[in-house]
Amino acid sequence: MPRIFFACDCHGSVTVFRKMLQVHSAYNCDIIMMCGDLTGKALVPIIQEGENLWWTAPWGKKEVYKSKEQVEQAKKNFEKRGFYCYFTNPKELEELQANPDKVQKIFHAMMLDRLREWVNEIDEKIPSNVTFILSPGNDDVLEIDEIIKSSEKIVYPIGRVIEITEIHKMISCEWVNTTPWKTPRECSDEELKLKLEEEFKKVDDYSNLICNFHTPPFGTRLDLAPKIDEKLRVRVRFGTPDMIHVGSRAVREMFEKYQPLLGLHGHIHESAGIEYIGRTLCVNPGSAYIQGILNAFIIDLPLKNGKIKIFNVSA
Repeated sequence: MPRIFFACDCHGSVTVFRKMLQVHSAYNCDIIMMCGDLTGKALVPIIQEGENLWWTAPWGKKEVYKSKEQVEQAKKNFEKRGFYCYFTNPKELEELQANPDKVQKIFHAMMLDRLREWVNEIDEKIPSNVTFILSPGNDDVLEIDEIIKSSEKIVYPIGRVIEITEIHKMISCEWVNTTPWKTPRECSDEELKLKLEEEFKKVDDYSNLICNFHTPPFGTRLDLAPKIDEKLRVRVRFGTPDMIHVGSRAVREMFEKYQPLLGLHGHIHESAGIEYIGRTLCVNPGSAYIQGILNAFIIDLPLKNGKIKIFNVSA
């Protein structure tokens, strides 16, 4: 049986990425997939004030470091969470605080640089007999696509039909239905439906089709997220977050209509699990990238009309 290792939403976590480089040998995988939201969310300035004095304040509380070893450990901790560390001095810090556009340019450049490093490492360290699929998500700026495409090893799946095996083909869509966060690749469910229809038109047999759609289908255990108010604060009821369905009605409609074999999803970190929509098996491994944990599903594809074998792993 061909074996897929499917993970998503690493959000720039260096620790998660390092683990991804090992899974081909640890789990004997033929295909490795990291799909959706590859880049991180925050820039952390580390300010040097003296020969042996640095500080940072990522959450408003100042953290002081008095040796290069402490700075290096702090940097590793931030990178595990997907943050980008920018080394600076008090004078430049003042300039940055007065110039948000410059901060954004630095953040943008560091985001692209880390992805370039990852692409180079994949090219160097993944064996030629292992397929590595790298797919953007709604949080990712459009510029990362060209970096992925520059690789000779990595498969960029967007806008293409990928032959996973002789009988299993895969279509992809990184766009999601509207979120409160105004991310680079989101649209209304009506627009998303049109995008998905275009993908389904590229194939004529759906019985063994795999759908790499970043957003999960609406109304399942895969799309439950905390409800937020108009100030983007989590709504709490009786001490626990009030959870609501936030997935895509368009994805659900497409699955009900075409009944593909498998739906691969992410986007909603809190909702790891599996669920069937008719014959279509839908999976979301969830994400715990902030803790440096790699969540994934191992998926063994049937060679003919057998049943998919699937199990969850965390590393």
